[in-house]
Amino acid sequence: MFTGIVEELGTVLELEHRGADARLVVHGPAVLAGTRAGDSIAVDGVCLTVVDVGADAFSVDVMPETLDRTALGRLAPGARVNLERAVRADGRLDGHLVQGHVDGVGTLLSRTPGERWDDLLVGYPAPLGRYLAEKGSIAVSGVSLTVTGVQEGAFGVSLIPTTLARTTLGLLAPGGPVNLEVDVIAKYVERLVAAGAVPGVGSR
Repeated sequence: MFTGIVEELGTVLELEHRGADARLVVHGPAVLAGTRAGDSIAVDGVCLTVVDVGADAFSVDVMPETLDRTALGRLAPGARVNLERAVRADGRLDGHLVQGHVDGVGTLLSRTPGERWDDLLVGYPAPLGRYLAEKGSIAVSGVSLTVTGVQEGAFGVSLIPTTLARTTLGLLAPGGPVNLEVDVIAKYVERLVAAGAVPGVGSR
């Protein structure tokens, strides 16, 4: 489990495609503190298992399912990525509940600079629309954000100076891909209502 509060901007050192899967090597010395093989690190919002730890870099295996459902396969050496270690049970939940299970790949449609912030408009895959709500939470490439508005095929978010400086969203140009994870609570509520498991809701 993660919170969507990025700890470090890492750098891709290598992405080795090995048939249907891949091995990803990332420079990220800050997130390596206390990290061992077998631990989880979110890379651009994707929960991955560390398979090797070096002095200032770590390696992860990326399965075909992950390559199919996320934008990780488009990375190249030198690309920056958002990094977050799994949250401790006694840690603070400063963002929102993020699983690191990407629901789809969106596209940055536009960004409008403000005085000290940027307003972003992000296109999303149609099936995710029912989970988006104004003032609701969404993880964009692993960054916990509040939805400022929803329209057909796109939603808005506003980035404060800290987010612009410390995440890849400050570098992203229109047309760039982003990994999207909707609020897991919304998905469970939908499932329960559809099954008629919530008394008095969806049972008529």
